[in-house]
Amino acid sequence: MKTIRRLLLAMCALALGSATAFAGSASLVLDARTGKVLSSENADTLNHPASLTKMMTLYLTFEALRRGDISWDSKIKVSKAAAAKPPMKLGLKPGSTITVREAVYAMIVRSANDAAAAMSEKLGGSESNFARKMTAKARQLGMRRTVFINASGLPASKQVTTARDMSTLAVALMRDYPREYRLFSTPSFTFRGRKIRGHNNLMYRYDGMDGIKTGYTNASGFNLVSAVRDGNRRVIGVVMGGRTARSRDDKMAALLNRHVGKASNGRQLVAAAKTRSTTAVELASTATMSDVPLPYTAPHRAKGDNVAALITASSAAIVPAERPTAMVEVETTAAVPAAGRWQIQISAAPSAEAARALLAQAQMVGGDMLAEASPYTEAVGKGAGTIYRARFVGFSSRDAAASACDTLKKRSYDCMLLPSRG
Repeated sequence: MKTIRRLLLAMCALALGSATAFAGSASLVLDARTGKVLSSENADTLNHPASLTKMMTLYLTFEALRRGDISWDSKIKVSKAAAAKPPMKLGLKPGSTITVREAVYAMIVRSANDAAAAMSEKLGGSESNFARKMTAKARQLGMRRTVFINASGLPASKQVTTARDMSTLAVALMRDYPREYRLFSTPSFTFRGRKIRGHNNLMYRYDGMDGIKTGYTNASGFNLVSAVRDGNRRVIGVVMGGRTARSRDDKMAALLNRHVGKASNGRQLVAAAKTRSTTAVELASTATMSDVPLPYTAPHRAKGDNVAALITASSAAIVPAERPTAMVEVETTAAVPAAGRWQIQISAAPSAEAARALLAQAQMVGGDMLAEASPYTEAVGKGAGTIYRARFVGFSSRDAAASACDTLKKRSYDCMLLPSRG
């Protein structure tokens, strides 16, 4: 029986190969003072940005704050569509409100998709309209190959960018909104009594790093944009398409170690970003922060901090795990879990790709609790009305399934305990 099951799963994996294909590896290291490229690998190859998308959502948020269209205390109403976004999320309820300040910290620290969607609706009227504004801003900044479809980075086949374009956006954030940019180094914040920690692990162990953003979907692989200050040197690093969070972080650290010393050591902070002008532009100092609201839990970087301590310090910690190398799901009821076992359902999605991405994200935070389970998608309905249930199956006992469900609920996932139908 086990042999037959393995063969069936292998056949499903082959059938789904195109949907779960790994992204291409790409990287770029940029001198933020001069715009000189210090290292480049496939820098203009299209990849999916994943949650690096939120860098542009935040850029437009900072722009709206600067114009006075919104304030840090402005209320954002959470729509049903925004609340329904899959994790990572804050778990916002339809009809509730969140402040701009809370949304900004949620996007930076939690990489919250519901907060990003709510902000996009606030600023653009709808997420699709806001995405058009994001793409237009990308062109204005010189990001020639980037297209945005949503505000969060959730899977969308036409949402693409390059390592070069993401370095351009990082420089734009540093240059245009230097005070707000400092928020990208925030390790945690408190949201309505709950402490939420970030998962940019490399920031906690690499000296001089001040952010800025991680990203992951099954289609994109593990992405990271980092900024490092070394004396008067300022360097931006981009790594895309990593197979695991650890390998991505290790690659970034190795690139920075190799190339930071090559960056300009001049005192004037300038960056030849790819704007419409070809002249160098002033990169303002990040020292002045008087008009940026501090998080409810102020940033701190104690020398004794390490990744393990950050993980165990809070149940809300989000720690990227290794990317699945053989993610296997069954899209129909043809392979029903064995009788007597338990399963959990975390959501339903409009496509199999979205359901797989949701399961992959959940695997990252479920840890040992999901070790004995298998990801499983089930198509329900017909035609345009088809939805795909995202489940984990194969738990040996009700207690094991319940424990996994409780773990996911603490990380803002919906979770329903179900007995096998076998």
